[in-house]
Amino acid sequence: MRIVLSNIGTFGDINPLIALSLELKRRGHAPVLALPNVYRAKIEPLGLEFRAIRPDIDPTNNVLVEMVYDVKHGTEHGLRDFLFPALRQTYDDLLAAATEPERADLLLLGELNYAGPLVAEVTGIKWASYVLAPLSFFSAYDPPVLPPFPLLAHVDRFAGMGHVMNRLARWTTRAWPKPIDALRRELGLGRGANPLFDAKHAPELVLALFSRVLGVPQKDWPPHTLIAGFCFYDSDAGNAALPAHLEAFLAAGEAPIVFTLGSAAVLAAGDFYEVSAQAALQLGRRAVLLIGGDPRNRLKQALPESICVAEYAPYSALLPRARLVVHQGGVGTTAQCLRAGKPMLMMPYSHDQPDNARRMRRLGVARVVQKASYKPARVVRELRGMLDDAELAARAEAAAARLRGEDGVKAACDALESLHARSGTMTG
Repeated sequence: MRIVLSNIGTFGDINPLIALSLELKRRGHAPVLALPNVYRAKIEPLGLEFRAIRPDIDPTNNVLVEMVYDVKHGTEHGLRDFLFPALRQTYDDLLAAATEPERADLLLLGELNYAGPLVAEVTGIKWASYVLAPLSFFSAYDPPVLPPFPLLAHVDRFAGMGHVMNRLARWTTRAWPKPIDALRRELGLGRGANPLFDAKHAPELVLALFSRVLGVPQKDWPPHTLIAGFCFYDSDAGNAALPAHLEAFLAAGEAPIVFTLGSAAVLAAGDFYEVSAQAALQLGRRAVLLIGGDPRNRLKQALPESICVAEYAPYSALLPRARLVVHQGGVGTTAQCLRAGKPMLMMPYSHDQPDNARRMRRLGVARVVQKASYKPARVVRELRGMLDDAELAARAEAAAARLRGEDGVKAACDALESLHARSGTMTG
């Protein structure tokens, strides 16, 4: 089958699609990745077909990055000021990818591609959707942490409050999808379901690309939801090796504490790396700082040999050799820590990160410190307690053992093939 896989987001949103595309290609299918053009250099060396869709993502646009990681309003601004103004362009680009030079047999769409369901509706092409974290379901029975309402972070303890949270989220965002409604009218389509909560889920297959360690099915999840498991991919254009200086550092001493902010929060790091270096020095522990390519993250002070700085390293090669990991709570980073069996200190920004952090704390494999409280004394106190906690380490390893029984890529690809087969049978 020719299958177009599409989303708009960070590397954490895109890497699962790469993993699926490589497996689909191995099975003899023709995957097409329709993504912002910034990812072209990552995709094409893998021998995968690439089609650019707008809006593109400029990693040097610090205004955009800061806006997206505004704890209270980042999600709203990301939709209303970045995605929705380009909605018609996204639609046109995805429509072309789905129909030219030949018609796709299937679409797999991420929730940030709000034009995707419209393309499916207009063309009649069968489609599946995917989500990466439980937050995306906004379940009333497993209520998420909503960053704009931090005082409601513990509503899961009170019966019935999840339904209140669900209604609150829908009421608060009621005006956001107006550009989608306008495009539907332009295309001659009816109003449709709520794009932020309902229409983003495909009617026949919703792939939850996360582990049951992170979330389990709820009775108000969309019908035909499959928890496939995490879909891991983290190499740079197929290169999964560690930088030479980092490999030498890891081989030279005890397992370090790894400090990282994933693929997007790293562009809005603030003083995270300075604080992290101070904490590691006060603890007397070896540390790795993954600072990304933003020159603002380069530390001004000279660092001892006990601290190694690298712009990038594949988590699958680095984290199994760590003592524990300090990170922002993105679902991709969280998944890699779970797979490596490492305890986590999580400092969430916005979006799904506070909810992921609460789930990891509930699982007993993480501690959480709020971004405003990420100061050397607090970080030292938290890390010291974690380093001395044998039960924390045991729970992290037990979670890793559970993940070893899952194969998200295989389960998701099997489901996509099954959906295509049913479509072919119905057509025949």
